[in-house]
Amino acid sequence: NSPAMSTEARLAAWAARVETAIERRLPSASTEPLRLHAAMRHACLNGGKRIRPQLAYASGYLLGADENALDDVATAVELIHAFSLVHDDLPAMDDDDLRRGRPTVHVAFDEATAILAGDALQALAFETLARATAPAAVRIALIETLARASGSLGMCGGQQLDMDATGRVLARADLERLHALKTGALIRASVRMGALVGEADASLLECLDGFATDLGLAFQIRDDILDVEADTSQLGKTGGKDAAQDKATYVSLLGLEASKALLDELSEKMKAALGPLPEQADGLRRLAEFAVTRAY
Repeated sequence: NSPAMSTEARLAAWAARVETAIERRLPSASTEPLRLHAAMRHACLNGGKRIRPQLAYASGYLLGADENALDDVATAVELIHAFSLVHDDLPAMDDDDLRRGRPTVHVAFDEATAILAGDALQALAFETLARATAPAAVRIALIETLARASGSLGMCGGQQLDMDATGRVLARADLERLHALKTGALIRASVRMGALVGEADASLLECLDGFATDLGLAFQIRDDILDVEADTSQLGKTGGKDAAQDKATYVSLLGLEASKALLDELSEKMKAALGPLPEQADGLRRLAEFAVTRAY
């Protein structure tokens, strides 16, 4: 990545890098058990926004971190994200047939294979970090960060709260907590892990954590708005599903206009958080903008 590269070109290069890195880490389609490996590849190599890997690269780039080490971090967070989607889509959870415009893993294969594929992707994420191109102390910090973000005090806990909240009206603080875990935890981990590879100091980590917390919330609010305003072909997943399943969302709690106002507020907060940082933070700035304005 040359310094003369535009931010857009750099983000596109990072998305391409992680695609290659994931392909390299996954067992080949010709490796036994064939069905399981085909399901894992179906879950990971089917497009997607790659926003979490891009966040890891962007926060690492701010600190001049080694891109080979960032490849490992970006791959690990995307493998965890893919695992969560495979399990979220299962009939026992959100029961979805469509993901990124293609049949979900349990539809393309079967439920048992989808469960195993998710389990295997999670294991592969931690194996990738254990073998990352980074000093041992950094590798341990990366593993701890991703494990915490993925577990019962992070993404898995958020999914449980989400299921518990179905059909109920939540207080705003409870809804915020749900999404801080379900969506926000992995987004925060992505930003933090890139910064850890770059050996960020405590004050910068704190600044980036605050930014990433707002980003996770903004990403979720935009998701809730799109579920109401966008159609299935635009989203690549089933539109209108939140209302159909009586899910607790920002739109159902605050209404559409107030949700959009809150999104604008978060956008300003994120700009302010990154304000003092140099132009090397432009990748983070652009990803924050995307989270707020995206149409899919």
